[in-house]
Amino acid sequence: QVPLGEPGGGLVQAGGSLRSSCTTSGRTFSNYEMGWFRQAPGKEREFVAAITWNGGTMTYADSVKGRFTISRDNAKNTVYLQMDSLKPDDTAVYYCAADSTRYRSTSPRINYENYGWWGQGTQVAVSS
Repeated sequence: QVPLGEPGGGLVQAGGSLRSSCTTSGRTFSNYEMGWFRQAPGKEREFVAAITWNGGTMTYADSVKGRFTISRDNAKNTVYLQMDSLKPDDTAVYYCAADSTRYRSTSPRINYENYGWWGQGTQVAVSS
């Protein structure tokens, strides 16, 4: 059973906003870093954003910096990705990921190989 669920994708016009959420069930990652990655058709999966266990440090890909915001609510076992000023290049399947190896790490990682738990993905499409 995949413990990461990701509602919140959809279709939006360029310049619009979407908010994706990722809720864990059956397992808690409140003491571990979590991240968002995306994969566009014909491209490799790429890092979008990551956040430490307590929300103290966030890291972003240059392509989304200033437009996307990652946050988490450990009481709700949920991590969010607020996407503003969306561009057609943001069109992709977005995946939530969680680590379970580095307890209370203070520096989130950007390589997808470091994350052992993955959601099934949610489609985000941005029209021009």
